[in-house]
Amino acid sequence: MWQRVLWPASLCYRFGAGVRRAFAKPADVGATVLCVGNVTMGGAGKTPVVIALAKAAAELGIETAVVSRGYGGRLAGPVRVDPARHRAADVGDEPLLLASHVTTWIDRDRARGAAAARREGAALILLDDGFQNPTLQKDFSLLVFDGGYGVGNGAVFPAGPLRETVESALQRADMCLLIGEDRRNLRNTVLKDADVRMARLIPDPAACFDKSKKVVAFAGIGIPKKFFETLRSMGFDLADAKSYPDHHKYKNSDLRYLMQKAKTIDASLITTRKDFVRLPPDYTGGVQVLDVSLECDTPGTFETIVREAMSHG
Repeated sequence: MWQRVLWPASLCYRFGAGVRRAFAKPADVGATVLCVGNVTMGGAGKTPVVIALAKAAAELGIETAVVSRGYGGRLAGPVRVDPARHRAADVGDEPLLLASHVTTWIDRDRARGAAAARREGAALILLDDGFQNPTLQKDFSLLVFDGGYGVGNGAVFPAGPLRETVESALQRADMCLLIGEDRRNLRNTVLKDADVRMARLIPDPAACFDKSKKVVAFAGIGIPKKFFETLRSMGFDLADAKSYPDHHKYKNSDLRYLMQKAKTIDASLITTRKDFVRLPPDYTGGVQVLDVSLECDTPGTFETIVREAMSHG
């Protein structure tokens, strides 16, 4: 019912986005731009994809920088993110996490941020979550889908979770990456005519945890359920799980509540790396972190994507 009621607003949203794209003049900053985006409002796993692409580019000897809007941060940019100096409240949680792996810039104006990265020597710019932004010329666009969530009800915001229709997005995408088990049968439905590669998130093999002890998990990411399912699949005794909104800004009271809950049942606290960078500094010592990386079904996929992007640039 709500989908029908909100359909007119959805049409207006789509019209406005279409007009913006039609009249935009994308800037060419003189570097290859590889965009990593998605069609849903929630998280689809873009951050691990950007990290994997950055590692592939480094192995190929390509000077690379990530450019992000810096969602959730107070600084407008252009700012080169420094993990030793900045906090998530300054630059956003994802840029702060990315900066520990690759040179990362934030700017509300993505074209201006990309130009700053280029001036500092970047030959390849990884545009984090800028697929719907028409202000920057893109040489290669990768669309990321979550195999468990799919595309929801298939409707555009506010009638559904989509930023635009899948059909319009695929017209501008060079490749799609489907993360996790394809529980929504996307490959045989909405992505049947697309170039689709498969990947999965895997826990850091170097991580050492005492799985004999119960854990209280918490996460404020796009789909917290994925994190909790990963813990269970690894054999953790998940005594409780607390979900927060995506990009949740943790307060001292949040951590006091979680620590008291864990203490009551003699459990440890565990969260994601993206959540960890948002925790109040005084409480990070009592929280374990589960790091993950991305593994593709086809070896060399990320190197192939980088090479193709560079050939287009």
